[in-house]
Amino acid sequence: MSRRRIDPTPSTTERRSSRGSRRAMPVIHMPHGTSGPFSSSDRKLLAVCVAATIAAGVFHNSNGPIVAFVVAGIALAALASLVGRCVEAIGDKLGPGATGVLQSFLANLPEIFVIMFALKAGLYDVVKATIVGSVLANVLLVAGLAYVVGGLKHGRQRFSEVASRQLGLMLLLSVAVLAIPTLTSTLHTPAAGHERVITIVISLLLLALFAASLPDILRTGAGPTTSSTEAMEARSETEHHGAWSLTLGVSILAVTGIASAFVSDWFVSALSPAMDSLNINATFAGLIIVAIAGNAVENVVGIQLCARNQPEYALQIILQSPVQVAMIVAPLIALAAPLVGAATFTLVLTPMLLAVLVIATLITVVVVEDGESTWFEGAALLALYVAIACAFWWG
Repeated sequence: MSRRRIDPTPSTTERRSSRGSRRAMPVIHMPHGTSGPFSSSDRKLLAVCVAATIAAGVFHNSNGPIVAFVVAGIALAALASLVGRCVEAIGDKLGPGATGVLQSFLANLPEIFVIMFALKAGLYDVVKATIVGSVLANVLLVAGLAYVVGGLKHGRQRFSEVASRQLGLMLLLSVAVLAIPTLTSTLHTPAAGHERVITIVISLLLLALFAASLPDILRTGAGPTTSSTEAMEARSETEHHGAWSLTLGVSILAVTGIASAFVSDWFVSALSPAMDSLNINATFAGLIIVAIAGNAVENVVGIQLCARNQPEYALQIILQSPVQVAMIVAPLIALAAPLVGAATFTLVLTPMLLAVLVIATLITVVVVEDGESTWFEGAALLALYVAIACAFWWG
C-alpha cells in the first residue's frame, strides 16, 4: 500500500509552537557506491523482483500448488515494494502534489490485481477478508512491530498529536462508511436486499471525498493522500535510493505493472489448491496471507524509521495504507467488480470481520491519540493481531 499523509498543512502558530520539540530535518546523503541511477538497495530490489517473478512463472506450471503459491506471494510482495519505489522516483520529478495522486492510483496496483483476479475466480470471501486484512496488517502488525523495535531501542517515542489524530479520524470515518452495507444486511433493515445499490452509493461517496481533496493535493501537496516532505526525505534517507530519471521511473513502473498482473493471476490460480492442501479456509487466507503479501510488506520501512528514532514519519507511512484501502481500493474494487463477472459483489462483511475491523480501528485511534508510543503498546497490538488470526483459523 502507498504511504500518503492525511493532515492539512500546519498553521504558522502550530509550527512555531512545535518548533522547539521537533527534531531537525533529516539530511539526505547520496549513498556510497552508487553506480548510475541505481543505489545498492535499488539493485537488490530489482534482482529480487526479477528472480522471484521468473520463479513464480516456472512454478506456476508445476504440479506443486503450495510451492507455486509461496513463490508467487514472495514475488507479489517484492513487486509491491518496487511499484512504491517507482512512484516515489516519479514524484521526485513532479513534486509532492502529483506524487500524492500517483501514489493513490498506482502504488496499490499489485493488491488491486490480486483482488480482481480473486473476484473473477468467484473467491468473494477471500476478497472481503483481504480488504479487512489489509487494514489490520498495517494498524496492528506493522505498527506493533514498529513500536516494539523503536521502543526497545529508544524508549518512549513521540510524534505529532495533530497529525496522528487526523489520520486516526480519517481512518475511523472511512471504516464507519464501509460498515453501512454490513449493518443494513445484518440488522435486517428495510434496505436489506439492496446491498449492491448501497455498496455503489458508498463507493461513489468515498471516491468523491478523495476527488474533492485533489485540488488541494495538487496545489500544496497536503491533503488526504499526500505525505509531508519530511516523511519522503526520511524514507529516502532510510532506503538510500539512487536518483532515477522520469523516463526510467515510468519505464520500470510500466514493466512492474505488467509483471504484477501476471504474478497476481498465478498467485490466485494457486490459492485455492494451496488452501485445500494446507487445510486453510478462504477467510483466513485473505485476512492474513493475501493481505500481508499484497500490502503490509511494502510498509516495512515504517519499522526502519522507528528503529532510526523517526516515529512521526513512521506513523504517517504506516497509517496511510489502511486509509487508502478504505477510501480508494475498496470502492474501486466494488465499482469494477461487474467488469470481471462479479456483478453481485457487495461490501457486506460477516459480523466477525466487521467486528475486528471496528475494534482494530478504535484501538488504533486510542493508541495514537496521545502522540506517544511504547514497546508495550506495540506488543499489545501484536497480541491482538495474533488473537484475531487465531479466531479465523477455523473459518
